[in-house]
Amino acid sequence: MTNLSVNINKVATIRNARGGNMPDILKVAVDCEAFGAQGITVHPRPDERHIRYADVYALKPLIKTEFNIEGYPCKPFIDMVLKVKPTQVTLVPDKPDAITSNAGWHVKEHFEQLSELVDLFTAKGIRTSIFVGTNLDNIELAAKTGTDRIELYTEPYAAHYAVDREAAISPFAAAAKHAKSLGLGVNAGHDLSLENLAFFSQHITWIEEVSIGHALICDALYYGLEKAISLYKACLLQK
Repeated sequence: MTNLSVNINKVATIRNARGGNMPDILKVAVDCEAFGAQGITVHPRPDERHIRYADVYALKPLIKTEFNIEGYPCKPFIDMVLKVKPTQVTLVPDKPDAITSNAGWHVKEHFEQLSELVDLFTAKGIRTSIFVGTNLDNIELAAKTGTDRIELYTEPYAAHYAVDREAAISPFAAAAKHAKSLGLGVNAGHDLSLENLAFFSQHITWIEEVSIGHALICDALYYGLEKAISLYKACLLQK
């Protein structure tokens, strides 16, 4: 079964818009787990415009499922991950001012850096995942870093799904199959939604985890958080 990890960044964005502690990020994370989420994802950025570094430390003792911290591996981020020791760290090539993640790693250009980070986190018992696109050669290089998993950047799939879903899924199915043949676990994330998630899951049944935030939190405005989580999990069960 594919696990659903709920990214709570957007909840923090709402809190930060007014200051104070409404909504309460810690309670939301605990509630997401109680409502069936199998993991919690956060993506702290240097300007702390949504999740703050302090939130990450406060969340760690509360998370009972899997805690996934994703982000660009600047020194403060690396230091925080080593202290918090989440279940998984997902390395993302975001620039500090990026609004959202918009590309995977070009592994060849960053091979030494990524290999060293994988070794560092692995030595601390932290599972590693590298955010990549669907290029097969790039995925092979990611495997050579020693990473446990890759996370497929699925925005291109989401963007083309409504036009031609078969064409949209094809490179992702090929990439996931190739990653599996290399012994890599495969995660996926970015712009997955109630519209396109079931089709994705049906065609790549061995995805280990999807990380979903923006769409799920938007749907929660209409359905409520508990119902939204159940709807996303139902998509993952439609094999």
